[in-house]
Amino acid sequence: MISENNIMMSENNDEQYYSSPHSLGKGAGVRLSIIDPNTLSAIGLKALLQEIMPIMHIDIFGSFAELQANNPEQYYHFFVSMNIVLENRQFFLEHRAKTIVLTLALDDAASMSNFHSLSVNVPEKQLVRSLLALEQHAHAHGRNLPPVQQNAHQNVLSDREIEVLSLVAQGHINKEIAEILNIGMSTVISHRKNITDKLGKKSISALTIYAVMHGYVDINKI
Repeated sequence: MISENNIMMSENNDEQYYSSPHSLGKGAGVRLSIIDPNTLSAIGLKALLQEIMPIMHIDIFGSFAELQANNPEQYYHFFVSMNIVLENRQFFLEHRAKTIVLTLALDDAASMSNFHSLSVNVPEKQLVRSLLALEQHAHAHGRNLPPVQQNAHQNVLSDREIEVLSLVAQGHINKEIAEILNIGMSTVISHRKNITDKLGKKSISALTIYAVMHGYVDINKI
C-alpha cells in the first residue's frame, strides 16, 4: 500500500514531486514505465494502471539497462522495483519526481526515504485503492497531464446502473444490493450484466476503478 506520509509529503508543492508534461518536450507521448525483473508482477500492475489511466502508454522493462536504452526522459513516471532503485540510486534520486518504488514491505518504516513507495504485496483490492489514491493526488482532473479529448459518450449508464455500480465497488454482494435498493435479485443481476456489457469491464477491480474515476463512489468507501 502507499504510505499516507508518502502521499502527503508533496501536498504543499505537487510540482516538486510530480512530473510536468512540459518537462518532456514537444511531441512527447504520455508514457509510464515499469522496471521490474518479475514479469508476471509487472504485467499485472500494467493492467491495473491501464484501467486507471487509459490515456497512458505503458512499457515494461526487466532491467535498468533496458530502460536506459529506451530514452528514460520520455516517461512521466517510473514504477520500479526496490532492488533496481538501490542499484541505481543516483539516477532515481535525480528523477524522484517521477519515481514510485515497488516494495514487498507492508511496514511504512521499511519504505525508502525521499521516494514515494507502493507495496505490491497486498490483496488486489488494496492495491487498486492505493493506485487510485496516488492517481487522484498526483493527477486529479488531469492535473500535470496534457489535455485529452473527452469522450462524448461518458454517461453511458442509467441512474439505477450507477447506483448498482457504486454498491458493487463498495464490496456489496447481489443480495445486499437488492435489499439496499429494494429491488429483486434478478433485477440486480440484469443491471450488472448491462453494466459489464456497456463498459466492457467484467472484473470487480476494473468496475471499482471505473466507479472511482467517474466520481460514483468515494475512494474511502472501497
